[in-house]
Amino acid sequence: MSEPTLDLGLDLVGAEVLLPDGLAQVTLGVRDGVLTAPGQRRAIDLSGFRILPGIVDLHGDGFERHLAPRRGAMKNLGDGLMSVDAELAANGITTAVLAQFWSWEGGMRSPEFAQRFLTALDAAEGLLTDMRVQLRFESHLLSDYADFEAAVDAHGVPYVVFNDHLPHAALEKGKKPPRLTGQALKGGRSPEAHLALLKELHGARDAVPEAVAGLAARLAAKGVRLGSHDDDSAETRTFWRARGLMISEFPETREAAEAAQAAGDPVVMGAPNVVRGGSHSGNVTASDLVADGLVDALASDYHYPAPKQAVLRMVEEGVCDLASGWALISARPAAVLGLGDRGTLEPGKRADLIVMAPDGRIGATLVGGRVSHMAGDVAARFMAA
Repeated sequence: MSEPTLDLGLDLVGAEVLLPDGLAQVTLGVRDGVLTAPGQRRAIDLSGFRILPGIVDLHGDGFERHLAPRRGAMKNLGDGLMSVDAELAANGITTAVLAQFWSWEGGMRSPEFAQRFLTALDAAEGLLTDMRVQLRFESHLLSDYADFEAAVDAHGVPYVVFNDHLPHAALEKGKKPPRLTGQALKGGRSPEAHLALLKELHGARDAVPEAVAGLAARLAAKGVRLGSHDDDSAETRTFWRARGLMISEFPETREAAEAAQAAGDPVVMGAPNVVRGGSHSGNVTASDLVADGLVDALASDYHYPAPKQAVLRMVEEGVCDLASGWALISARPAAVLGLGDRGTLEPGKRADLIVMAPDGRIGATLVGGRVSHMAGDVAARFMAA
């Protein structure tokens, strides 16, 4: 990513700026891609707007619809990634973790597509958002462990989460799992072949914990961050923590979130859960966990507008103030990822920021001092300067 920054130097004046302890009327300098003290060459009057840290999205799979808007329409992933970049920027996301499956489920969740996606992202040019990869690995794919680890190594994947989407309850009872035919079609299999695969994977479940522990240890030794997905109990969280999976993504119950928090494991919840007013599948309500201090980060999950919407909703409802709420989508996820150079608007940090109108619309997004999105009155003010 070699696009030029705003290296002429700018002072952003007149706006309310969200600092770690709250809003303040201060001037932000931007030069050579970082935030500086005031005193740069040009002043941009942003009176009436707010400047906030850029959003750090810990987990999002909304990119899928750009890469394959219809089944089979997956020809040029590079063009799709450019479209992803535009949507991320328009929603104030400056660092995006793209959560790609490596699963038995097939289609865009297949190992083959994961390899294509990783290759396309490595080769992509001109992307403005800092896009990073999370691979979501289905833990029961025992025959894929070596290939998966090789892909992580080859593409420098920094973040791995273990999933288990097998319908164990139905398989244990010998029943036909729900949505079997649709899943089989997506995976390019007959329903009979798909069911046979599910039974085979389910039958190998006793070997999974040891296999996960070994793979997790090897990945952790290489600096890969590790997590589990959909912890449904305190026991489940404890089980996966013992195998090196320290990040708890989207715990389904309060007990799982409390167990993670008590052990110092970061808890990531879905922002759409907040926007909807609760889980679409009957799991714990994210805003309740936020109110009780049990959430470290809110992620877009499947909808890129959701992080901003979730925070503004919680502020309006009195769940949190703007500073603590916005930290859930900026400073705190940056800390989970070990990115100390972003997440707050302080001199020396990357110039990752958004300019927001009073109605919540995003007028500009800057990533490392580069304009990734700009529109409306904010664009007019930059042009006038």
